[in-house]
Formats: sequence, C-alpha cells, structure tokens
Amino acid sequence: MKVGLLSDTHGYLDQSIFKYFEDCDEIWHAGDIGSMDIADQLSNFKKFRAVYGNIDGNTLRQIYPEELIFEIEGLKVFIKHIGGYPPKYNHDLRNRLDILKPDLFICGHSHIVKIIKDPERKLLHINPGASGKHGFHHMRSIIRFGISGGQLENLQLIELGKRA
Repeated sequence: MKVGLLSDTHGYLDQSIFKYFEDCDEIWHAGDIGSMDIADQLSNFKKFRAVYGNIDGNTLRQIYPEELIFEIEGLKVFIKHIGGYPPKYNHDLRNRLDILKPDLFICGHSHIVKIIKDPERKLLHINPGASGKHGFHHMRSIIRFGISGGQLENLQLIELGKRA
C-alpha cells in the first residue's frame, strides 16, 4: 500500500502532485483543502481520504469529517487538522489519543513539516507541512510512504518549491 499525504492546499493544487502520487493507492489530506474543486480533482485521481480544516466552508464540512480513524494494512490511523505535536497536544486531543491508541497520528494546520515519534503514546506523528501557497511557510511540501505489516516504510518528504 502506497500513500500520498498532503495538507493545507488552501485552494491551490500544484499539478506536480499528480506525478508524485502516480504510484500511490490512496491520497490523504489533513485539512484546509480550500475548495471542492481540489477535493474533486484528488478524489477523481485516486482513493481520497480527507478531513476538513478550519478554513474549509460548509460544503467541504458536509462531505469530509473533522477527524478520521481507520485501520489499514494493520496500522491504526488517526487524522485531524489541528493537532499540535508531541508532547504539546492540547488536553482534549491528548485524552483522545490515549483512548484511541493510534499507531499513526496525522495533522496539518501549522504549515510546519514534523515527523516525530511519540514514545509516551507509542505512535508516529506526521505533519506534511503545507502544499498550497497561502501561509507563512517558505517551502511547499508533501509526503509519500508505504505501509506494510502495520509499519510505515520508504517515507519521503517531497519539496514542491517555494511558496511565492
């Protein structure tokens, strides 16, 4: 199983993403999609899983949930747009993680790439940064990885170019 992961498109979809995600089985979006057009392009390309973010309007919020929890290839995944990072989760999220016990927690929102092990909760935290042009980040980014036997493999950070 190969996954393409992105976040914070904010209404801009770099067309090179289709090349980078060509061999992926699924695309996961960690929120702030920005427009139905982007969601449609991605869902017409590959199996698409997404959560809405704080900038997403009613249409996207009616189609995509605030959080996703699923198991795939033996890996329990939890995706939510606003999440912080270990150990700086807010109280509610910390409790939610302790109850759900995911192997992989994915969030967006900060526009900062983070791949951090959380030894206390025995999970991997990933924030793919922002792939769109809106925000304070300098470099637009996405992530690609495989899942096999409940483990991530071949994790790759891909830089799409400067934001401006």
